[in-house]
Amino acid sequence: MKSRWVRVLVVALLLASLACTSQAAAPSATVHPTRALTPAAPSAVLGPGASGVPLAAEGDLVTLYESVNAGVVAIRAYSETGLSRGSGFVTDMDGHVVTNYHVVAGAERIEVDFPSGLKAWATLVGSDANSDLAVLRVEAPPEALQPLPLGDSSLVRVGQMVVAIGNPFGLAGTMTVGIVSALGRTLDSEQAAPSGGVFASGDIIQTDAAINPGNSGGPLVNLQGEVIGVNRAILTESFTVTGAPANSGVGFAIPVNLVRRVVQALVENGQFEYPYLGISSLPTLDLEAVEALGLPQATGAYITSVTPGGPADQAGLIGGTSSSMGEVGPGGDLIIAMDGVPVREFGDLLSYLLNHTEVGQVVVVSILRNGEEMEVPVTVSARP
Repeated sequence: MKSRWVRVLVVALLLASLACTSQAAAPSATVHPTRALTPAAPSAVLGPGASGVPLAAEGDLVTLYESVNAGVVAIRAYSETGLSRGSGFVTDMDGHVVTNYHVVAGAERIEVDFPSGLKAWATLVGSDANSDLAVLRVEAPPEALQPLPLGDSSLVRVGQMVVAIGNPFGLAGTMTVGIVSALGRTLDSEQAAPSGGVFASGDIIQTDAAINPGNSGGPLVNLQGEVIGVNRAILTESFTVTGAPANSGVGFAIPVNLVRRVVQALVENGQFEYPYLGISSLPTLDLEAVEALGLPQATGAYITSVTPGGPADQAGLIGGTSSSMGEVGPGGDLIIAMDGVPVREFGDLLSYLLNHTEVGQVVVVSILRNGEEMEVPVTVSARP
């Protein structure tokens, strides 16, 4: 007889944080990554926008690099545990710089190095562990500031060429080229959940452009020179002689549409309210899980647990039964759509929350419960 329990496995994928070219300790291989912001207008040399002819269509990556690199900075974060290096980029003429939260977390002093040779101490404007983003501010002359134009990550397609520029292993101004390998990936965030474990980050862009330790916080750009993502982590099973994670062709970037929302909130309020339903879910459903849980289909986000007192709990959504061995059993709701938008897996749910909802908004969650389709209104709240 088949077991009616599904064991939730923590897959040791060695998802490595990219912040550290640390002088204190080698990066660990754990399952966590490694004023209003107004997009600057592209300079004349960048040519047409996302709907026009790509600047580098004929291989003119030299011009692309010379246009974009001036807005990319190297970051040195000094803390009690030593020095770590990362990357960032200028977003406006007020001196705001975007990077990863994990690059500057716990830093006592933050140095920003510009391609021109200018070096400046930065102040931390705000940070968000959920999205792994932080905003710095530097005092710099106008001629040192070249804001990079922000693109639209909803227009990004698998197969399009992209460029990463950053500070891998302390080698500032390094450019690598690749393609968008996949969209809508899900990673662990840098934010611990009250019930244990960590929250999830969604809508992540996957790329095979070479990303290494020190690239964290740097821009992933399209061939028009527009930022479409912020490089965050790599998936790897190989390491350098110093213990740093080595590129294996699987890198991840935070989509720029989320970056725009988070950065604007950090600049204006110092914090960002991350949309929250208060559920845990299986990332995907295989046939074994479908059979064990008695589900009618293999698509959807199966609710394994509901946070007591959270939005989903208050709306009446139900999680599956659980055992003392951490196994998940039947009885949970299967989310198949949000506001009529199909949910094929948990990543689709996260993407919809991040891109189309705000705290206080009511979303209609379509579920299958005991073979019956139901619509449940849920009021989105902020992650605790």
